[in-house]
Amino acid sequence: MVRLGIVVPCYNEQDVLEETARRLIAQLERLHAKGLVDASSAVYFVDDGSRDGSWEIIQRLAADPRLRGIRLSRNRGHQNALLAGLMNAEGDALISVDADLQDDLNVMEDMVRLYLDGHDVVYGVRSDRTADRPFKRLTAESYYRLLRALGVEVVFNHADYRLLSRRAVTALASYREVNLFLRGIIPQLGFRTATVTYVRGERLAGESKYPLRKMLSLAVEGVISFSAAPLRAITALGFLVCFGSFAMAAWALLARLFTDAALPGWASTVVPMYFLGGVQLLCLGVLGEYLAKIYMEVKGRPRYLIDTVVGGPNGNLVASAAPCAEQGAAGPTTSRAVTD
Repeated sequence: MVRLGIVVPCYNEQDVLEETARRLIAQLERLHAKGLVDASSAVYFVDDGSRDGSWEIIQRLAADPRLRGIRLSRNRGHQNALLAGLMNAEGDALISVDADLQDDLNVMEDMVRLYLDGHDVVYGVRSDRTADRPFKRLTAESYYRLLRALGVEVVFNHADYRLLSRRAVTALASYREVNLFLRGIIPQLGFRTATVTYVRGERLAGESKYPLRKMLSLAVEGVISFSAAPLRAITALGFLVCFGSFAMAAWALLARLFTDAALPGWASTVVPMYFLGGVQLLCLGVLGEYLAKIYMEVKGRPRYLIDTVVGGPNGNLVASAAPCAEQGAAGPTTSRAVTD
């Protein structure tokens, strides 16, 4: 049987945590009853610096030996919290799922069966997004198409609901990007992959942790981290501007020689000035995004720091001594006992 770890990143999820824990434990019991997962399988809640009562609830839930809690020292974002869980959870295979219960937990059985058939990566793909608002559904699907058009290898309509084998998790640990976009990194791993489809449901409670601002930030991350197409587009735009400038000059010359409609000095001064100024600012903005990513990468700061870990077979409270993901590549972080 598979020793399964379920990784659940959390940020201000106090309204759903108890129900999420109940349903995940029920899934583990169901899978164990079918002889698919080992009794030592566990759920790992990763608290991403929540400001509500999420961590207190996780500490209370961790009295169950099948539930563990990992608390980051501060908010580091969904992708870093997810990575922290993957790098510090135990198990032959790890499934990552959001805490809002919009992803269908029943397809975990299909994921485990595909893993037993030899697949190292199993993607959960949304076959129906009617539960999302029309604007979100349109922008999300358009974004996946844009990434593909730019040459980025992504799985259409797949977010972060997936199964990774221990071999895939170990391979993921060798990727050192500070600017994380796991949806683009995971397909780079290779190995044998499969997909399961499910219908995305309504959020149980609380608010989405991906408002428009964060969605746009993640979108930019995906493009900048995995495609040089915007840089090449600047070169193409430069040629286009040169061609347009020559065409405008020819039009101004013809208007001056053969008509009386030309306003002396206007076409040759104002239009090129505004046009070229806008193009230059656009190009500088694109270059600035790439330089900013390079700046963050070369500093090599830790992607996350772990403050506290709770839970385990004995329900003891432990504090992690490992500060970053690299130390957890082969399994859970080294920890020391702390008295209450």
